[in-house]
Amino acid sequence: MGAGYTGLWTALALVRTDPQLTVLVLDKDIAGFGASGRNGGWVSALFPTGTQALITRHGEEGARALREAMVDAVDSVGVYARDLDIDCDFMRGGTTTLARNAIQLTRARQAIDQAHLLGVDRLSWQEPDETLQATSVRGAVHDPACARVHPAKLVRGLARALDGLGVRIAELTEVLEYEPHKVITTRGTITCDIVVDAMEGYRSALASTARHSLPLYSLMIATEPLSDAVFDDIGLEHGMTFADFRSLVIYGQRTADNRIAFGGRGAPYHFGSAISPQFDRVPRVFRALETTLKDMFPQVSRAAITHSWGGVLGVPRDWHSSVTFDSSSGIARAGGYVGDGVGLSHLAGFTMADLITATDTPRTHLPFVHHVSPLWEPEPLRYLGATAAIVGVALADRIESRTGRPSLVSRLIAPLTGH
Repeated sequence: MGAGYTGLWTALALVRTDPQLTVLVLDKDIAGFGASGRNGGWVSALFPTGTQALITRHGEEGARALREAMVDAVDSVGVYARDLDIDCDFMRGGTTTLARNAIQLTRARQAIDQAHLLGVDRLSWQEPDETLQATSVRGAVHDPACARVHPAKLVRGLARALDGLGVRIAELTEVLEYEPHKVITTRGTITCDIVVDAMEGYRSALASTARHSLPLYSLMIATEPLSDAVFDDIGLEHGMTFADFRSLVIYGQRTADNRIAFGGRGAPYHFGSAISPQFDRVPRVFRALETTLKDMFPQVSRAAITHSWGGVLGVPRDWHSSVTFDSSSGIARAGGYVGDGVGLSHLAGFTMADLITATDTPRTHLPFVHHVSPLWEPEPLRYLGATAAIVGVALADRIESRTGRPSLVSRLIAPLTGH
């Protein structure tokens, strides 16, 4: 259920493990309609739960295994795209995260310190003259474990590859509810041995899983094509992605056709975990993204914004992704990526297939396997908490940029943001 990255990678892994399996993939719209086709195009090694928190929860051995698997997933996506002949603009260029004020400088140092805890992530410090030429830069952290990709090309390419392997993808087929061995859709009822819930941000739309995940909107803009000279002036090479250390997440990349695709959070949560196409467009957020981008890079101050869009992603209550399979009921679930899903869904899909086929691999021992997040609070508490977190993160950024110190607001909203 769900023809995004999670569902398609799971289907691919299943039929490669056992070509005799019959696999049906369902989607209420088209393959990749959700976050898989609309994201910022970072194939990163990021996991929603930070390194120290992973160590605290799972111990050093488990945390190290998960971090290694996430780093390996970056190249694995590229290998599969090449082998499946998917032209998706995959290029590994790493992520540069800028520190642009005192509090961001503190977070940059903390990021490098956390990377040293396990010795897996190869983060390095860049001086202001060694990194992207943005405003107010005090330095940056470079992480080589990230690649640029065109997300829609990747997900549609996966769908075509699966079609060639005999996997049926039933688009325009909305799941209304499911139970062990049965899925009820707008086009009929399906009986099966295994049900895979790969709906990610849309999981909250079903009554039975409404509190499993909170749908959070992330919005994006893209500039007109820019000259190579502009990118040379910034120092943004093909394959590179970028961000800074503010709390209200932003993310960007240089696209293959020389645009800057740039996104961030800040769109409102809607009461009752409501999801609607009209929520994909929030003019004030689009304006804020344009202002932020042009403030960071005055080199693009006159560039036209030619595209804007948005979409919903899934947030578990503890901000910890999971892959689960109950062999007695035949129900499997994966998701909770909190926006880090391009690489993580690849790992999750193959892990899911291992669990379903009872194949013992290093993946099946990773600590996100059989992790169960607590449920989100019922409304109106869910609305109040989510709204407080969204507003609070933006407020904390403004306070901390002025004071250079962690704010009381940050501490108050920490339980709502997975920290």
